[in-house]
Amino acid sequence: MCDGRRAKSALVKAAVALLILACAIRVAPAAALRTERLWLFGKEYYHLDDWARANGFHQRWPGKQSIELTKGSTRIQFTGDSQNITFNGVNIRLSAAIVMKGGIGYITPLDVNQTLAPLFRPPRNRPGAQVKHICIDPGHGGNDTGKRAGREEEKKYTLLLAQELGEQLRKAGYTVSFTRTSDTFVDLSPRADAANRRRADMFISIHFNAFSKADVRGAETYCLTPQGAASSNDAAGRGNKTAVAGNQNNARNVVLAYEIHKSITRNLGSEDRAVKRARFEVLREAEMPAVLVEAGFMSNPVEARKIFSAAWRRQLAHAIVSGVINYRRIVER
Repeated sequence: MCDGRRAKSALVKAAVALLILACAIRVAPAAALRTERLWLFGKEYYHLDDWARANGFHQRWPGKQSIELTKGSTRIQFTGDSQNITFNGVNIRLSAAIVMKGGIGYITPLDVNQTLAPLFRPPRNRPGAQVKHICIDPGHGGNDTGKRAGREEEKKYTLLLAQELGEQLRKAGYTVSFTRTSDTFVDLSPRADAANRRRADMFISIHFNAFSKADVRGAETYCLTPQGAASSNDAAGRGNKTAVAGNQNNARNVVLAYEIHKSITRNLGSEDRAVKRARFEVLREAEMPAVLVEAGFMSNPVEARKIFSAAWRRQLAHAIVSGVINYRRIVER
């Protein structure tokens, strides 16, 4: 009986030790930052140079309001009072602006843990877990036309791009499913539900953009906003910040968005309007890594002609496939 109690006690201690170790690993990026803190506008900031030193980056100041971190082939650029950074030349929107104070750069712990850390040290799937099934979501459909450019409607071109993307992904060896395959209306929640029921490994929602000024152009790629952060499209910063189903994949979401966005902007020469964060319903409810791609502006005459071109959509689909393949190489062991 005594031996049984000892064995049980040993098992409990081992379990507690494993739990503590798991928690330590999970918060490791923030643990490397100093205890000295700066509070501004209700947000907590830490020294950026702490994260840089802890991860072996060389830091230099090209200007009074700019910081550049380099390590091997990785180069990250920050600008004071701006939420925009570049990671290896790709624009990314942080949840809060970088603060420059007294010759020191400050960054929020949330941006360290949810943006810098995953991109610098991407997560890995468990052994044997592969990215095989991709669910493609052509935005809008039916009575939901989406954006308009003259007689042209967004719903038509999201479906055409989705079909081209699906064909190329199948040729690359992936299993593909769609949230719609014709000009039919599908509500937002059932789109993510379809991917969840099919146990897809990735969810890609396809859209095209529009703006009141015709000269605005370029690509934006969205992933889900981490819990506690303001979304890129929430100017007031007062939106709901609670955790949702999609937040279980925060690290993979940003890596997927980065790889697809990088591939689109570099392969097509699209203006880089950044990897951004939003709590779109299809992203909130997707239980697998998910992105929403705004691939161009129908309100821009030059870009609209490209969107309406089958040849350009073929190139765009190829760029997205390349981003998917790069992501898969990163996360699979």
